[in-house]
Amino acid sequence: MTIELPELKTLTFQECEPGIGILRLNRPDRMNSQTVTMFREYLAVGRVLRDSRLRALIITGAGDRAFCAGFDLDEVHQITEMPVPEFLSFVETATGGIKALRELPFPVIAAIHGPATGGGLALALAADIRLAAPTLKMSVAFVQVGLSVGELGTSYQLTRLVGPALAAELSYTGRVVEAEEAARVGLVNRIVAADRLLDEAIELARRIAGNSPGGIRMSKRAIQRNMEIGSYEAALELENRGQALLTRTEDMPEALAAFKQKRRPEFRGR
Repeated sequence: MTIELPELKTLTFQECEPGIGILRLNRPDRMNSQTVTMFREYLAVGRVLRDSRLRALIITGAGDRAFCAGFDLDEVHQITEMPVPEFLSFVETATGGIKALRELPFPVIAAIHGPATGGGLALALAADIRLAAPTLKMSVAFVQVGLSVGELGTSYQLTRLVGPALAAELSYTGRVVEAEEAARVGLVNRIVAADRLLDEAIELARRIAGNSPGGIRMSKRAIQRNMEIGSYEAALELENRGQALLTRTEDMPEALAAFKQKRRPEFRGR
């Protein structure tokens, strides 16, 4: 079944092989900076892909200059001139777009090169896994334009990735974090040669897609939801329900049979 997306002006999508999609921010002349239109397109893409057959999605930036340099400053006047109710509507659209990609039921991999700043950092943090080229430059940046880290889910994601003390330092200073430090503190999973970045992301997506679709989806749900609940007992309850549901699928007995027969399982997602 073909994935039918609405016409996109700031993004491109391709299914590079069955079950693996690549979503590119497509404004290379503006370092893939975000616009009001782009946030709306995040939401539209997320809604379509949520019910697709994809097993993994890679997000990257077009061109070789940047992943995403945050909000396009040539359009920032639109924000400053909005009445408060209109601004709140815009913020809900923007956060809804990031949220729609973060909450896709399958894993999202960010392949990051060059700057990922402000809203670009927020987009990268919304991915489940981040691979980075040596050219990576991450910055919270919001304080440098008179805003706070309380933007696009950054305060939530950043604190859980690096802890409150480092999150505070990065948020209050807006300083740039380069690739080596980003890998050391957990902002990215690992550094990959720039000319291998997309290939490595695709290979990782293949490894994910080779596992049980139901098991991967339940694993993502458990990881995300258990960051949001406040007790060990609640985490166990969520895990137990998920495992009980998975034992009722066709994929689990197939995996056990394949293990005994020393062959690769044929997962069908049913």
